[in-house]
Amino acid sequence: MTTAAASSLRTYQVRTYGCQMNVHDSERISGLLEQAGYVRAADAEDTPDVVVFNTCAVRENADNRLYGNLGHLRPVKDKHPGMQIAVGGCLAQKDRGEIVRRAPWVDVVFGTHNIGSLPVLLERARHNTAAEVEILESLDVFPSTLPTRRESTYAGWVSISVGCNNTCTFCIVPSLRGKEKDRRPGDILAEVRALVDEGVLEVTLLGQNVNSYGVEFGDRYAFGKLLRACGDIDGLERVRFTSPHPKDFTDDVIAAMAETPNVCHSLHMPLQSGSDDVLRAMRRSYRSERYLGIIEKVRAAMPDAAITTDIIVGFPGETEADFERTLDVVREARFASAFTFQYSKRPGTPAATMDGQLPKQVVQERYERLIACVEEITWAENRKLVGETVEVLVAVGEGRKDERTGRMSGRARDGRLVHFDAGSLAGRIRPGDIVHTTVTYAAPHHLNADGEPLSHRRTRAGDAAEAGRSPRTPGVLLGLPTIGGPAAAPAPATGCAAH
Repeated sequence: MTTAAASSLRTYQVRTYGCQMNVHDSERISGLLEQAGYVRAADAEDTPDVVVFNTCAVRENADNRLYGNLGHLRPVKDKHPGMQIAVGGCLAQKDRGEIVRRAPWVDVVFGTHNIGSLPVLLERARHNTAAEVEILESLDVFPSTLPTRRESTYAGWVSISVGCNNTCTFCIVPSLRGKEKDRRPGDILAEVRALVDEGVLEVTLLGQNVNSYGVEFGDRYAFGKLLRACGDIDGLERVRFTSPHPKDFTDDVIAAMAETPNVCHSLHMPLQSGSDDVLRAMRRSYRSERYLGIIEKVRAAMPDAAITTDIIVGFPGETEADFERTLDVVREARFASAFTFQYSKRPGTPAATMDGQLPKQVVQERYERLIACVEEITWAENRKLVGETVEVLVAVGEGRKDERTGRMSGRARDGRLVHFDAGSLAGRIRPGDIVHTTVTYAAPHHLNADGEPLSHRRTRAGDAAEAGRSPRTPGVLLGLPTIGGPAAAPAPATGCAAH
C-alpha cells in the first residue's frame, strides 16, 4: 500500500465493556469495519476517525460510564471534523434515541440485533450529516455470519446461541438480547474448524445459557452432542463453554465433559445465591440442593474439575440468614474462583421495584465477608496443587506484573491462571505455545511455577503470534459500503483453477 493510499484510509477503535458476548461482538464489529475498508488505529493514536463503544447495561454505573466517556470525546471531536462516534450493545438497545438526546455529538446508535448495519449507518450519517439511530427488536441475521477479526491467535469464542428464555428478576439481558436463537450444529462446527485451520488451539462455546442449546430445534441433548462432536476435530486441543444454567444441566453433559478428551474439566455455573428463598425471588428455577447435587456429580465424574461461579449479594429482601446460607453453600461447593457482585438495581427489571431494597452499608459489609470466605477457600484449593505438573497455554495480557517479575503467564487446562518462569527457554516461548511446568506457590487467584519448565511445545498458534497474524473468519457482507480505494483485482486463474 502506498503512503498516499494509507493516509486516505479511515481508522477505527472499538471500546468494549461487559461480558464475553460483548467481547466477541466487538470482534465482529472490527471484522465488519475492516471488510468495509477501515483500518484499526494504532494504540498510540488519540484521534481515530471512528470510535465505537460496545456497551453493557448490566451494572448500575454503566450509564454514567458511557456518558462520561462520551463527554471526554466531545472536545476531541470538535477539533477533528469528520470524526464519528458510534454507540452499540446492550445500553444502546435500552436507551435508544436517549443517547443522541443526551450526547448530540454521537453519530450512530445501533442495537444488539443489527451489528451488521454499522458500516451502512456510519456512511449514511456521514452523507446526511445527521445522527442515525437504528434499533431492531429481533435478530436480523445471526451475528456469526458476519466477518470477524479475532483478537487471539490461540483461543476463540464461538457463539452457539444468542438471547435467553429465562426470566430472572434481576437481569435485563433477555429484554436486550431477545429470546434464545440457536445456530445449527453444522454451522457451529464449521466455524470451529475454520478457527482450528487458522491455528487456534482453544475454543469457548458461548451463549447466555449454553445447556439449553437445542430448544429451538427440539433436542434437549444437543449440547452434549455438540461437545462430543468438538472432540472429533483434529487440532482442537481445548474446549470450554460458558455459561450453563443449573436448571437445564443434564447428566449427558457431565458424561460428555468426562469422556471427550479435549473438553476441559472446568465449569462456570452461576449460583447467584445459596438461599432457596432468594433463589425463588430471583426466579431461578433450582434450589441449593439441586445446585450442589450437580457439583457432586461433576466431581464424581471428574475429580480434578475446577468449578467457578457468580454470586450476587444484597438482593432485595435478603436476610442475614439468607446470606449465611450463601456462605454455607460456598464452603460446601469449594469453588476454584467466584465472580462476586453487589446487587445493582436495573430499571425495567422486576427486582428494581421489589420491597426490601437493602442499604448500601449492609450490602457492602456482606460483600466483604463473602470475598473473605471465597478467598479462604480458593487459596486452600490452590495450595493443593503445589508440586503438581500443569499444562499451560501461554497467553497475552494475563499477567499484569510479568514484565517486572520476568515471568510469563497462561491458563492451565482447568482454567486457573499460572505465572511461570521461562528459565533457559526465555525468548523462545511465544503466546499460543504449550508449556508443562510444576507449581511452586499458590495464591487465592493464581498459581506460580518458578522452576525450569519441564517441556515446551511450539504450536501453529505461536507461529501466528510471532508473525503478528490474527485469525479472521469470513462472513457475508452484501451491499455494504466500503471506505477508501477498491481492492486490487485478483490475478487471472490458470490451469485447473480456471475450471
